[in-house]
Amino acid sequence: MDIAKRIEELAIELTNILGVVGSPEENDVSDAVYNKFANMEYFKNNPENLRFVDTIEDSVKRKSVVATINGKKGDHKKTLVLIGHTDTVGISDYGEIKEYATKPYELTEKLKEISLSKEAKEDLESGNYLFGRGIFDMKFGVASLMVMMEDYSKNADQLEGNLIFAAVCDEEGNSNGMLSVVPELVKWKKEKGYDYLAVLDTDYSAPRYVGDETRYIYVGTVGKLMPSFYITGKETHVGEPYKGLDPNQISAEIIREFNLSMDYCDIADGEVSLPPITLRQQDLKTEYSVQIARNSYLYFNYATHNSTPDQVMEKMIKGATKAFQNVVDDLNAEYKAYAKMSSYPFEQLPWQARVISYNDLLEKVKAEKGAELDNRIEELSQKLLLDPEVDERIFALKMVEMVHGMWSDKDPVIVSYFSPPYYPHIFVKGEEEREKKLIDAVDKAIANAGDKYNIVNKKFYPYISDLSYAAAPREEKAVESLKENMPGFGVKYKLPIEEMQSLNLPVANIGPFGKDAHKFTERLEKGYSFGVLPKILWDTVEELMK
Repeated sequence: MDIAKRIEELAIELTNILGVVGSPEENDVSDAVYNKFANMEYFKNNPENLRFVDTIEDSVKRKSVVATINGKKGDHKKTLVLIGHTDTVGISDYGEIKEYATKPYELTEKLKEISLSKEAKEDLESGNYLFGRGIFDMKFGVASLMVMMEDYSKNADQLEGNLIFAAVCDEEGNSNGMLSVVPELVKWKKEKGYDYLAVLDTDYSAPRYVGDETRYIYVGTVGKLMPSFYITGKETHVGEPYKGLDPNQISAEIIREFNLSMDYCDIADGEVSLPPITLRQQDLKTEYSVQIARNSYLYFNYATHNSTPDQVMEKMIKGATKAFQNVVDDLNAEYKAYAKMSSYPFEQLPWQARVISYNDLLEKVKAEKGAELDNRIEELSQKLLLDPEVDERIFALKMVEMVHGMWSDKDPVIVSYFSPPYYPHIFVKGEEEREKKLIDAVDKAIANAGDKYNIVNKKFYPYISDLSYAAAPREEKAVESLKENMPGFGVKYKLPIEEMQSLNLPVANIGPFGKDAHKFTERLEKGYSFGVLPKILWDTVEELMK
């Protein structure tokens, strides 16, 4: 049976198993992956090379699968890490046909009965796409790696070095699967002397704009931070609006400053990161009354190519200060016009634009309260940890809210901080030997792929992925700024920073082509994905393992 057919059969089989992120059913997919490996001759003879890795501190008790092939030719230390995620997003978006969401062949027929976008309809009618939840993101990628591992397992005598494949859970959530595997990789590095070369992922690749037919391979990955703002205004009765300061107005101006603004994009090697975009904004008033809100908060998705947490914090404080000052200036102008029209005397409003970091707030409150601050933080942490409804973002907010409440200064202020999660960017510059080797291997594989498709090698995989956890910033103050300004870091939100720094690996994503990940029209394009992508993947691995 040819490789494309084997991958298709396994991809369909895995897609048939629903494993929505955050559910116990994620383990159904993990079990299927494990059993496939367990039935391979190599793992029957080397059962110690196949294992589950439990997700750390996971209430659902999910698990990832790790399979290792130890080559018997030449150098046994060099090791390539392969990853793919087994979870998917939910299927509620399929509506009345959701029972077919994980059955690509049947779904194709059902989709002919409902209204689709022009592009999706054309792709459906072309017969060149497989539709289904997870077939594209990323059961095909997992199947590709499993088939490749099976091939190498039959020829371990000819393999120089080692292959480790991790089929991880929870990628669509908080990446706890990958974060639980990272410490294991570091442990094996010490115990077995593995010399890691790189991490390869086979997650999806999609058009970057309407009509884009380019096929992309990525050497490197984008990073993500969640800059957040806790805003304290000044309460007032709506009948005396100029005696107060509306925190929602400040939030709105912060959004105007940052949202989709190219001024805050990272540019590296000519590649531009996506601009920041708001993920949440709300005030914190709990009841209806004719008093305006006193506090609000918001946070952004912030993509990085080269900016470290300390640099992003600096940009956030500067931008928020500008936004705050704009509000003060606008209010004074409007109040002046109102006073003139009402024949009232005008007096400049008392507001001052103030923005501080969470770490600055901690220092100010610590100076006033001493050990009481530490006790209150510990007390609130333990209380919040007992409530499963409090996620990492709310945990961080509650911490800022409590610490600010302890401060004697009650004047309007913005507190800038980071909400979880954090995904480091990995910029593969080609300056180190491992980076050069990965870039050369991918370039050669693309050159050998033929000219049927326009295949381009780019620097940053643009979709947040587990690749980010193969490394962490080493720049002075970068990680310290993250820890100091992310409330709950190490308590509610844990990240194996030291282990990630220890790995410090270059990464690449060599994935299938398709469209509409996380939509009910999610689909995998067959021609490139089955006909070309496997060759690029196999050739890249062959070149790296030479």
